[in-house]
Amino acid sequence: MVGSLVLLVIILISAIPVIAVYIWYRLAKYQFSLIWFLFALLAGAAAFFPALILQNLLNFPVSSGGRLNLFYQFFIRIASTEEVSRLLMLFVFFYASKRLSKKNTEQFPSWDTVRKGAAGGLVAGLGFALLETAAYGASNANVLLLRAFTAAPLHAACGSRVGAATVMFRSNPFQSFMRLLTAIAIHGIYNFMAALPGFPQLMAVLIALSAVASSILTIRSKWNEDPQSAP
Repeated sequence: MVGSLVLLVIILISAIPVIAVYIWYRLAKYQFSLIWFLFALLAGAAAFFPALILQNLLNFPVSSGGRLNLFYQFFIRIASTEEVSRLLMLFVFFYASKRLSKKNTEQFPSWDTVRKGAAGGLVAGLGFALLETAAYGASNANVLLLRAFTAAPLHAACGSRVGAATVMFRSNPFQSFMRLLTAIAIHGIYNFMAALPGFPQLMAVLIALSAVASSILTIRSKWNEDPQSAP
């Protein structure tokens, strides 16, 4: 009984950023249904499993230590696998959304499409973070609050960039690749700073918060350009 209660508390705390973003979307009157939101969340959570498999397969040192191995672990084994897994799941999500909505895609995605991709990716990032935070919290409750309020913004920020990359993949592959690369870079830098003791951990928090603030401002500003075209 106690174990079930602890698990419930862990899930509720992990879900705080998700609830906050859903309230933001509703108050801003972005025309996303609850089902759309939940499926975006599910796509992000599903990305946790291929990322975990890839990380286990790549769990080996590339050198006897030093900077090269740190770069490999933080940027390749962790950041790249998680962002690529998120990209794949978002491809499935947006493809399914397109088929269900029966809307034709423009040859070049409008800002309306790109910001919808970013908004969906942000939700997917929170879905990934929710599952990851719950897993970490179940093994070490001391990191639960820290991860809920740092890792969640980090995954949301990276997810928004990957979401935009997903919808731009066919029409502008270069911009799509650059957005994916930016997400990997932000994620890797955060991982590196968070692993260092003392002041660098504060920098990791600032990186996560500033990155998600940038994503939020981008989504909001693009909607405000043409409020009548909200998806």
